[in-house]
Amino acid sequence: MTDKIFARAACMVAGATLVASAPALAHDGTHAASHAPIGVMADHSHAKGEVMVSYRFMHMEMGGNRIGSESVDADTIATTVPNMFAGMEGQPPTLRVVPTDMRMDMHMAGIMWAPSDRVTLMAMGSYRTASMDHVTYMGGMGTMVRGEFTTKADGFGDTTVGAIVPLVKEKNRREWVVTGAVSIPTGSISEEDDILTPMGMMPTVRLPYPMQPGSGTWDLKPSTTYRWQGEKVSIGGQLSAVVRLGENDADYALGDRVAATAWVAYEPANWISLSTRLAAASQGRIEGRDATVMGPVQTANPDFHGGDTVDLLFGVNLAGTKGAARGHRLAAEVGFPIVQDLNGPQMERDWTLTLGWQKSF
Repeated sequence: MTDKIFARAACMVAGATLVASAPALAHDGTHAASHAPIGVMADHSHAKGEVMVSYRFMHMEMGGNRIGSESVDADTIATTVPNMFAGMEGQPPTLRVVPTDMRMDMHMAGIMWAPSDRVTLMAMGSYRTASMDHVTYMGGMGTMVRGEFTTKADGFGDTTVGAIVPLVKEKNRREWVVTGAVSIPTGSISEEDDILTPMGMMPTVRLPYPMQPGSGTWDLKPSTTYRWQGEKVSIGGQLSAVVRLGENDADYALGDRVAATAWVAYEPANWISLSTRLAAASQGRIEGRDATVMGPVQTANPDFHGGDTVDLLFGVNLAGTKGAARGHRLAAEVGFPIVQDLNGPQMERDWTLTLGWQKSF
C-alpha cells in the first residue's frame, strides 16, 4: 500500500508542477479568497515574522452501512456476514452487533510562524468526542433483537508538526507550496466503554478502532498545494498523503491514505468568497490487529476499514479588511458524499461541517 501511495504522490506532484506555470492576474489588498476553503489544511505560507493562530470545529454524521458501493441493512449484516472470531468461546458465526449511527465532533487548534520568507513552521492539536449507536441481535441466527446501546469516547488526538515551503509566491496572485509534516501519536488508543452482547451481558471492553481518538503511530504527512487568484475567481488544488511508519503498541496501523482536492471560489467583494470543492480520498485497510479488540461487530475486523470516497463541499470565507477586524477570518464549509466505495460492511457518512476562525499578527 505504501508503494502505491508514493507512486500516486509522484504523479500528483508532477501534475502540480505543470499547473504552477499557469498565468496569473494581480490585484492588491486583503482578500477572502487568498486562503483555501477552511477544510483544507496547510494551504499557504507566511511572510517573515508573521504569526497566525487558528481554531476549527468539525462535525461528522454517519448513518447506515455499506458494502462496497451498495447500502445494506442491519438484518442482512447480522445474518450473512461472517464473524472473524467465530469458533472462539462465546463468539457467534455471524456479526450479531451492528452499528447504526455515529456522531463525531473535533476541536482543532493550530499555530503558524514564519522565521523567514522561505519557511513557515506549523503545529496543530485536536480534541475529539465520538458516540456510536448499535443494535444487538440475539445469539445464534435470525433477526430477533436483544437491545440497543451506545458507546462513547473522548480525548486528545494526535499532534501534527511540520513546515511549509513556498516554491512560487506572488502576493494576491498565486502560490505553490510543499509541506512536510509528522503526526505524533499523542492520542489514546485504549479507550473503553460498556457494550451489550448477544447473550445479554454488559462487559466493559476496549472500543474498536473508529472510536479511538488517536492512531498510535508516527505518520508522515506530505502535501503540495497550488492557489491562483484572479479578479473575481480563484482556483486551487491540494494533493496529500498519510504514510504510517510502522505499527503501534497494540500491534496495528491504520491504513495509509492518499487524497486530492480541487476548488473554485467566487469573490463578489474582497471580504467574502464562496467556494465549491471536490475532495477524493483512498485509504487502505488496517494492518495488524489489536488482540484486545474482539467481538461479533464489523468495527472489530481490520479488513472492514478504508475505501474510496468523493465528497462535494460548499464553503464561505469572510475576511476582515479594515480596523479591528483586519487580520481576522471566519469560514464555514459543509460537505456531502457523492461516492462511497467502502471495504465493508462499514458505516457510511451522511454529511460533514467545518467552522473556523483564523487571526494573523
